[in-house]
Amino acid sequence: MPLDPPVLFVSDHLAGAVHVLTVPDGTPVQRLSSRHVSEHAGFLALPGGRTACVDDRRGELLILDPHAERLVERAFPVAVPAEHLACDPSGRHLAVTTGLGANETPWSDLLTVIDLTTGDTSTVRTRVGEPGVTVLGGEDPLVVLRHREPGQWAAHHFADLLAAPPGCPPATPRSVLPLPDDGHGDAQLPDTGHVFAATSRGVHRARRRGGALAAETPIPWGSRSRGWYLRLDTRRRALWSTLRGGDPDPRLWPEWTNHAWRHGLDTGHTDHVDLGPGLVFRLALARRHTAFTRVHPDGDELILLSPDDTVRRVPLPAMDGAPRRGTTPWEGVQRRAIAASPASDWIAVTRGGHGEVHIVDAVTGHEAARPRPGTPLHHGGHLALRSRDDGADGDPVGR
Repeated sequence: MPLDPPVLFVSDHLAGAVHVLTVPDGTPVQRLSSRHVSEHAGFLALPGGRTACVDDRRGELLILDPHAERLVERAFPVAVPAEHLACDPSGRHLAVTTGLGANETPWSDLLTVIDLTTGDTSTVRTRVGEPGVTVLGGEDPLVVLRHREPGQWAAHHFADLLAAPPGCPPATPRSVLPLPDDGHGDAQLPDTGHVFAATSRGVHRARRRGGALAAETPIPWGSRSRGWYLRLDTRRRALWSTLRGGDPDPRLWPEWTNHAWRHGLDTGHTDHVDLGPGLVFRLALARRHTAFTRVHPDGDELILLSPDDTVRRVPLPAMDGAPRRGTTPWEGVQRRAIAASPASDWIAVTRGGHGEVHIVDAVTGHEAARPRPGTPLHHGGHLALRSRDDGADGDPVGR
């Protein structure tokens, strides 16, 4: 059976709007107002083309179904500001961690878990920080928190967390594994029970063994650079990241080096592809291509990497308010969000501050449409591209 046409979720977290557009024409079909979706926790793909996200202002986890008459299928109370969002491979058991929000240092130690089937929720205390999270599946799901300073994987039984009494009591992990203090980036391989964490020393990995984790040999980056983002490729059973090198001073960001990093989970083979200097961060996985955006004072571009590592570069129009030489690329500047679906060749990229979305055919590099949903998309907003049975839920970590 043919798949339903894909739809694009466009979140303007500052303006408080979520737009739903058809792809590739960009026609608006649904919209939510007064909803400030957490850009950091992102969108989580659920079975049936549904998507989960967290409204950071109202403190609610939203289940969105773009194929239903009502976009918001259900809403659950959660602790905020949301840092990371994940579910088990079935899409039933969800976990939301909290982080910095609009604060200079970590202050919240709250973790919320939700059972979508029963509607039960519970919030507990763990450790102050910005923990990553994965939820390993099975009859007894395991919530795995990735902590920093000190680095640690902490495994909690989902049932224990859900059964905690009211009042946000402390939750003690059933088991822990040490990690480097600088972890940033999480993934899991659902069919094997493996969990992965990106650190300066490589990609650390462990495998579920009963109610605990057993450490395995880390995967090296294969260069002096490191990845700050980790993503599972459900099409080819691979892990992806972007390796950033050069002087870490953020004012020197135009000279940063960037390489696509791909590690085959079945072959054990690692590849590197040069993406060029500047700011490259999150990536998106389409049916046959992996997509990146590169921001640079000399010109921005969409980078499309084919299965044979052929690189196509598509110029993007400049953003007013883009990061400049001698300033940092993080605070008070415009950025770009990117999204794709593993069942589609379409790529979506935002033009922060201009309220525009570029919808591009990854096969040809041709821009099919440039919709303007109606809000400015300051800081780039956030995107998710879904169709009903695209297999995106094979990656059960929010992106």
